[in-house]
Amino acid sequence: MAAYVLADSEITDQARFADFVRDIVAVTEAHGGRYLVRGGASEVVEGNWTPHRVVVIEFEDLDHAHGFVNDPNYVRLAEVRNSSSVTSTVIVEGV
Repeated sequence: MAAYVLADSEITDQARFADFVRDIVAVTEAHGGRYLVRGGASEVVEGNWTPHRVVVIEFEDLDHAHGFVNDPNYVRLAEVRNSSSVTSTVIVEGV
């Protein structure tokens, strides 16, 4: 069953965040991840969520998604991301 990593980042340092964006793709692809959403316009149609930069990555299953977020390269890059944004990330199982 597919699994998805969803992240919403409010970028505070665009130049530093660009370093994260540049390097995270290789780590994502190494775990079989496929970007479904990577930024772009968003519109709230219900509720009070204020999205910023939304990313959705599809993985084959939960094991692959967990492998991605636990990869030492991801952990290192997450430090870069966290120093340049306020980010919330979740893993959800799909159908």
